[in-house]
Amino acid sequence: MSRTRIALAVSAAAVVLAAAACAPQPESDTGAAASGSPDCTATSPGLHKRGQLTVATDSPAYAPWFEDNTPSNGKGFESAVAYAVAGKLGFAQDQVKWVVEPFAHSYAPGAKNFDFDINQISVTPQRAQAVDFSASYYTADQAVLTLDDSGFAKATSLGALKDARIGVQVATTSYQAVLDQLKPSRQPSVFNTTNDEVNALKNGQIDAIVTDLPTVFYLAGSELDNAKIVGQFGYAGGTPEEFGLLLPKDSKFTTCVNQALGALRSDGTLAKLTSQWLSASANVPELKP
Repeated sequence: MSRTRIALAVSAAAVVLAAAACAPQPESDTGAAASGSPDCTATSPGLHKRGQLTVATDSPAYAPWFEDNTPSNGKGFESAVAYAVAGKLGFAQDQVKWVVEPFAHSYAPGAKNFDFDINQISVTPQRAQAVDFSASYYTADQAVLTLDDSGFAKATSLGALKDARIGVQVATTSYQAVLDQLKPSRQPSVFNTTNDEVNALKNGQIDAIVTDLPTVFYLAGSELDNAKIVGQFGYAGGTPEEFGLLLPKDSKFTTCVNQALGALRSDGTLAKLTSQWLSASANVPELKP
């Protein structure tokens, strides 16, 4: 299911400092350690292995986050983000080394064999007790999922879904998003689990599921053979689902990664990669009122 929760605001001043702090610099006794600034160079003692940036994700690695189950090819949203972060930190592409880390193991307490893990991991207070998280690199929109033969499969606006029987999961942002944004003519059906929602859709009890976009990608690719992602829409209420890079607890590289992400957000790179890999290539239109 979807994987994120807290976003750290990065000011314009912090972004300027980020570019300077993360530029490759020669080591010296009076360098980063002496000044108190983080050492973000390829020879930083904070790295898992000096001279390389070790990045983890799960296997298999699914589209649109990765392509061809090959994180090292730079294709797919999270692969592209990882290499963009590496670039801001001064690492060449061949200095980025990928390792496999199962999703459920990534936020378990203990030593890690990577500098950061990128795997649609939601930031939660419970997970943050055992690991570090970066600032958010992706905030998930809500999305609408139906079946190919549904009368709502060709909807191009939220208004066109007004009379649809909508299913949502209990205690999620999606329920209020449906009420506030879709303004349905009937109350949404509430289910205890995503599996219950999928079964209800298959059995014709509901016309569509509304949940966060990453979950919709998963359901369309793994749980349903005839799924249709109708579209996505933003929702400002509730607690947004946000993904963060996961680092070892108290990592000396967390500040460096946050600075790199701040710079990527400031120069528009994150927005461009989001559009390229999660909207354009995944063919998920935006639903307006």
